[in-house]
Amino acid sequence: MSDRKRGAAAVTAEQFLALEYIPRSVLLAKRVTDIVVALAGLVLTAPLWPLVALAIRLDSPGPAIYRQLRVGRMLTDRTELFMILKFRSMRADAERGTGAVWAQRHDPRITRVGAFIRRTRLDELPQLINVLRGDMAVVGPRPERPAMYRRLEQAVPYFADRTAGLRPGVTGLTQVVQGYDSSVEDVRRKVGLDAAYAMRLASFRGWLASDTAIMLRTLNVMASGRGQ
Repeated sequence: MSDRKRGAAAVTAEQFLALEYIPRSVLLAKRVTDIVVALAGLVLTAPLWPLVALAIRLDSPGPAIYRQLRVGRMLTDRTELFMILKFRSMRADAERGTGAVWAQRHDPRITRVGAFIRRTRLDELPQLINVLRGDMAVVGPRPERPAMYRRLEQAVPYFADRTAGLRPGVTGLTQVVQGYDSSVEDVRRKVGLDAAYAMRLASFRGWLASDTAIMLRTLNVMASGRGQ
């Protein structure tokens, strides 16, 4: 089955036209930047990949990298779905019997190595491959799982608009300000932060300043181990 599928939900013409304030120059520059940053990130972090993978395998049984279905960009005729790639930070059977649930602080499902790679955001390095494929951007809204997406779309107004015309990001304003979601209230705040980020894309200068600041803050989170 293809990683990209036609979804049942798509943005309305009115929702999509609302994105016309984003200049084509910004969309093009953002995509070019994504490719350059992803390639540079893969080259610079290549020596870490086998070390992280070995540590994961020695710490707990299961694959070092896992694939999980996520909701991507919403377009006028379809919603993109893709398989996200991440270094495994939880037990291989973490959601057996529970289904899709939020991770909590001090979650017992997180392995010892998993706790470290989540704090340093090393678990998200494989998503650079998703960026090169065009599934994701370096900076953008957090991608959600379909099961969570359907529930949140009903509970939180404008939740679905977060990725209307925009690829989800490896990092983003929500990720560096708020971290992972643990409640519906967190999601409501996330919707506001994602809207604030989208508004910054209305000008080239606003996009450049915003994405640069978010990427620098992400590097600071990785270096200081303040991820979740």
